[in-house]
Amino acid sequence: MTVCAAQTFFLPHLVPRVGLSVASQYEIDKKLNIKSTDDVEAMGIRAYNAECRGIVTRYCAQWEDIVTRLGRWIDFKNDYKTMEPWYMESVWWVFKSVFEKNLVYRGFKIMPYSTACNTPLSNFEAGQNYKDDTRDPAVIVSLPIVGVEGQEDTSFVAWTTTPWTLPSNLALCVNPGFKYVKVVDKVRGQKFILMESCLKSLYKKPKKGKKNQVEPDYEVVQSFTGAELVGWHYKPLFPYFADHPGAFRVLSDDYVTDSAGTGVVHQAPAFGEDDYRVCMAHGVVVKGGELPCPVDANGRFTAAVTDFAGRYVKAADDDICAMLKANGRLIQKASIVHSYPFCWRSDTPLIYRAVPSWFVNVTEIKEDLLRNNDQTYWVPAFVKEKRFHNWLRDARDWAISRTRYWGTPIPLWVSDDGEEVVCVGSIDELAELSGERPTDLHRENIDHITIPSRQGKGVLKRVPEVFDCWFESGSMPYAQVHYPFENKEKFDAHFPADFIAEGLDQTRGWFYTLMVLSTALKNKPAFKNLIVNGLVLAQDGKKMSKRLKNYPPPSNVINAYGADALRLYLINSPVVRAEPLRFKESGVHDVIKDVFLPWYNAFRFFKMSVDRSGGFVPDASLVYASDNEMDQWLMVRVPCGLCECVHMAWLLTWLCGPSRPRCKA
Repeated sequence: MTVCAAQTFFLPHLVPRVGLSVASQYEIDKKLNIKSTDDVEAMGIRAYNAECRGIVTRYCAQWEDIVTRLGRWIDFKNDYKTMEPWYMESVWWVFKSVFEKNLVYRGFKIMPYSTACNTPLSNFEAGQNYKDDTRDPAVIVSLPIVGVEGQEDTSFVAWTTTPWTLPSNLALCVNPGFKYVKVVDKVRGQKFILMESCLKSLYKKPKKGKKNQVEPDYEVVQSFTGAELVGWHYKPLFPYFADHPGAFRVLSDDYVTDSAGTGVVHQAPAFGEDDYRVCMAHGVVVKGGELPCPVDANGRFTAAVTDFAGRYVKAADDDICAMLKANGRLIQKASIVHSYPFCWRSDTPLIYRAVPSWFVNVTEIKEDLLRNNDQTYWVPAFVKEKRFHNWLRDARDWAISRTRYWGTPIPLWVSDDGEEVVCVGSIDELAELSGERPTDLHRENIDHITIPSRQGKGVLKRVPEVFDCWFESGSMPYAQVHYPFENKEKFDAHFPADFIAEGLDQTRGWFYTLMVLSTALKNKPAFKNLIVNGLVLAQDGKKMSKRLKNYPPPSNVINAYGADALRLYLINSPVVRAEPLRFKESGVHDVIKDVFLPWYNAFRFFKMSVDRSGGFVPDASLVYASDNEMDQWLMVRVPCGLCECVHMAWLLTWLCGPSRPRCKA
C-alpha cells in the first residue's frame, strides 16, 4: 500500500479535506534496488528522500483523479500532506506535550520487525496482515544434560518453528507444574526428557495389531515434575555464545503448554517476547547487560554467528538444520502450516527481534481510554463495544519510533551518555536552542544540528529514528490546521470532531491512535460520532494486493461501467454494515443490467410517449380525478405523488407494460 489513507475530518461549517500520508520508502527501495541501510547511506539521505517526495507528488495527483471521478465530496485545493513542514511541526508539538506528561520512555523490547523495511512495527501493525497458510519448518533438537548425576547419557528435546533462532539459544523453559518423563528411544537408542502429554510430538500412537497391541517405540523409565528439572544444565547447540554467564540451564514459567511441541521450550531472549521476559526473570540476561542479538537490521546474521554470517536468517534454516544433523543434534525435521504475521507494507514475513525503541506509555492511561471511548457513538455499535473496547482493554505500550529515513524525525536531542535529553516542540524552539532555523524538518535538514549541553556534556545530537506513520496519522486533528501555532481558537471551539468514517481495520490503526493521543493531550475523545465500513476484499476473499494482482484496477472498472454503477454496487453491499465484501466485477455489471438499463428504458418509453402526444404538462388534479386502477394504486403507494425507489422488474412489468396501450391511445 502506497497511499495509507485519505482521512476526512469534519468540523462544523468546514468542508472535508483530504489528508495524504504516503508510505513510500519500501516502494523506493524496490525502484532503486536498495537491499540494506548501507545502500541508502551510500546514496545519501537527501537524494533518497527526494525520491520519496517525488512519489508523494505523483500519488497525490492520481488520488485526486480517482476520488473526483467517484464523486466524493473532498476539498483538494486545501489538502494537507504529512510531509509539509507545518504539519510536521504540529507533530513535534504533540510529541513534546506527551513527553512532558512523562508518557514517553526509551525501552528495549522484543518487537515485530520488518527486515524488508528495516524497522520495528507496533503490535497493531503486526496484527494487520496475518496469513493462516504459512508453512515453516518444525524441528526437534537434542540438548545433552551435563552435571546431573544419573543423567549423563540423557538429553532434553526441544521443538521450534524458527531454526534460525537456535544459534542464539541461551536456555530452556519448562512448566513447573506439569509432568515430564524420561524415555528410552528404542529406535534411536537414546534417552530423552520431554513432557508426558507431548510424547505424541515425537512418537506416533501405537497401532493395534490383529491379535496383540503393538509395542510403542519408547519406554518410560523415570518421571519428574517440571520444577524438579529447573537448574539442570545442558550442552549448547552452537559455540557462538558458549561463554555467556548464567546460560544453558533449565528455567520455568507457566506460559509453557502442551498444545504443541515437546513441552521443553528453547529460549532465545533476543527473538521472543516470552523468552526475553523469562530469561530476565531468571538472570540469564540482566537489564543493561549484554543481550546476544546476532541479526542485523536487514535480517542477516552478523559476524558473531561465524558459520552463517551475512545470510538472511530464514534462508539459513535448512543449512542450520543440516549442521545440527551432522553434529547428531537434529532429532526430527518436519513442517507446519500455521498463522504467521507478515509486514503490511512489503508482504514479507516478520521476525521478532530485540530493538531499542521509544514508547508511549499507553498502559498508564488505559482507564482514561476506556472512559473516553464510552463517550463516543459508533455505527455499527458492536465495533465500539466489542472489537475496539477489547483492543483498548488489552492495549500495550506503543512503540512509536522507526529506523527509517523518510518521515517526521523524532525531536529528541540526547547526550552521548544518554543522560541529558532535550525534547523540541517547534521550529522556533529549535532555532533558539541551536542557533539554526531549518525550513524543512526532514532528516537531511536537521540531523546535523546540535544543541549545546546545559550539563557540560558537550553537544546533544538528535536520535536517528523517525516517527511511526501512525503517530503522524493520530496527530492529524491538530496538525491539519497547524495547531497550536495557528487556528487555535477555532480548533479549541470545535474539538472533538463531529464525525469521522473509515474502514474496520482502523480499529487497530487510525481510530486507535486518534484516541490514544487525544486522551494523552486533552483527556477526551478525538471524535463524537464514527461510521465504520467493512473491507472490500478480492473475489477469492483475500486482501486486495498489488503483488497478487487479485483485483481489477478501479479506473478500468469505472471506465467500463461508470462511477455511478460502482458507487451503487458498494452502497448496496455488506460494507455499509461493517462486513466484508468480496468484490466481483460482475456485480457492477449487474447494476447496469438490473438497475440503470431498466431506468433508462422506462425513461425512453416515457419520452417517446410525450413526443408522440406533442408534449407533457404535469397536472396533479388529473391524476386524483382518474378512475384508472393503476393511477389510483400509485396514489396509494406513493403518498402525495412523491416517487419512491421501486424494483426495476416491477417498474417495467407492472407499470410500463400495462400503461403502453393508454400511452399509445
